[in-house]
Amino acid sequence: MISRSLLCLAGLTWLIAINFSYGSDNQPPEGFIALFTGNDLSGWFGYDTKDPRKFQALSEEEQQAIRDKSQDDIKQHWSVQNGELVNDGHGLYLTTSKNFGDYELWVDYKTVPKADSGIYLKGTPQVQIWDPTNEAEFKNGSDKGSGGLWNNKAGQPGKFPLVLADKPFGEWNSFHIVQIGARTTVYLNEKLVVDSAIMGSFYDGGELPLIPRGPIQLQTHGGEIRWKNIFLREIPVDEARALLQKRDLQEGFISLFNGNDLTGWENAVDNYEVVDGSIRCKAGKGGVLHTKDEYTDFAARLEIKIPAGGNNGLAIRYPGQGDTAYVGMCELQVLDNEDARYAKLDKRQYHGSAYGMAPGARGYLRPAGDWNYQEVTVVGSTIKVELNGNLILDTDLSKITEYMANSPHPGKDRTKGFFGFAGHGDPVEFRNIRIKSLVTESK
Repeated sequence: MISRSLLCLAGLTWLIAINFSYGSDNQPPEGFIALFTGNDLSGWFGYDTKDPRKFQALSEEEQQAIRDKSQDDIKQHWSVQNGELVNDGHGLYLTTSKNFGDYELWVDYKTVPKADSGIYLKGTPQVQIWDPTNEAEFKNGSDKGSGGLWNNKAGQPGKFPLVLADKPFGEWNSFHIVQIGARTTVYLNEKLVVDSAIMGSFYDGGELPLIPRGPIQLQTHGGEIRWKNIFLREIPVDEARALLQKRDLQEGFISLFNGNDLTGWENAVDNYEVVDGSIRCKAGKGGVLHTKDEYTDFAARLEIKIPAGGNNGLAIRYPGQGDTAYVGMCELQVLDNEDARYAKLDKRQYHGSAYGMAPGARGYLRPAGDWNYQEVTVVGSTIKVELNGNLILDTDLSKITEYMANSPHPGKDRTKGFFGFAGHGDPVEFRNIRIKSLVTESK
């Protein structure tokens, strides 16, 4: 019996105490699958550093042709030896045929001096593996150790590991990776090295969010690397949402909703109701329900459930009257993007968009009727929207000069206002609504 344990650490760490054990190498524990059986390379093919969106856009026949063509290269550079997956430091990267969204991944590896490798998540580079003693790579951060999200942009959280956790050459290292959307936590040898950081997309200059689902890839070049105990567990949506939400109380967010009534909320109170611990817009009703307090810079976190065809919005720096999409800083759209009636909207009208001004990336909503976890951060003229762990909007409204239908938004430069919900007649629900002021009090 092989056992490992991790304890919950302070800060943004997602994981509670875990006892992880399995009978022998490559035999997955309960709830996990083995991506590598220890016997052969079934379930894998060879691929390079290429945008997974382009591969996923191909027909199944075209994808299979690429998988088949890669097998000669795989046979030349990859082998199975005594239950270990071995690469000679060359060739295509081993890539899972299956795509994954939210998951927990364990990987053991052993490498050699001066080798350079990594684990691609959702087909995107990468959780870095390299030689922390190789002075030639110190300029690139090798002295900081393995486990960082090396292809994140300079200065972004997660680019370099929090601690150096590599074991000496000749010993096996163990990764434990949890990825919810793009939110990525990495442990190396039971030490936290990346703490709930957003993994950048790398492709298209890193401007697009990480894709919703993609393959695991084992990158290798520059020296032999061995792998084993590659175990994966897909995380159900309710658990994924709960893991994201664990950060709220740790980071000083306060509740805006008591779960029982609309105490602390003003304006369109007659058009909303409290149902099963959530605030719901009454069918056929609307208007803006907003907080009693105004906010300048803030972060808000909440859960949103959108019925089929549902439409609502988040009022940002709302002045207290009028249409928040125009007189407030903006309305952040809340919408069932997949409903057929919305197939031909302007791209600035879909969920997460600063309505009429800046589009939110599509493809990250849960199905209609499921709860979504969303975070909104407003600082000065900038707005970020994170949906189910994916950064779908990051914009500076002061730089917007083109508007949908050429309709001006005179309120976009507001610096203060209420936070709330802009109902449009559909029973959209909100719960676990929390906020944190980002204004530093002057002494």
